[in-house]
Amino acid sequence: MSMKIKAKIKKDVTEVKLLLSSPMVGKEEAELKKVEVSYITHVTAKVGTKVVWEASTGPFLSKDPYFMFNFKGAKVGDEIVIETIDNKGETESDKVVIK
Repeated sequence: MSMKIKAKIKKDVTEVKLLLSSPMVGKEEAELKKVEVSYITHVTAKVGTKVVWEASTGPFLSKDPYFMFNFKGAKVGDEIVIETIDNKGETESDKVVIK
């Protein structure tokens, strides 16, 4: 899985756009399509040690889910770290500097 992250500050609000690459296939769809069950179960966004956004997800989302969220308290140059957990318990993370 891969992810694309954009984060920039407008006034005092940080706007984050996040595109995750995942088939988001649940058990029923996997059986029909004869593919492996594979989906993201949790997404967390952190700046430093502070969680600024999180979501519990599942196969109900479409393939390659897109999220957009805003938060306050960051400044230009801070790093935002995105962490994901999939249905097999595997984790992945990526980070970007806030512009």
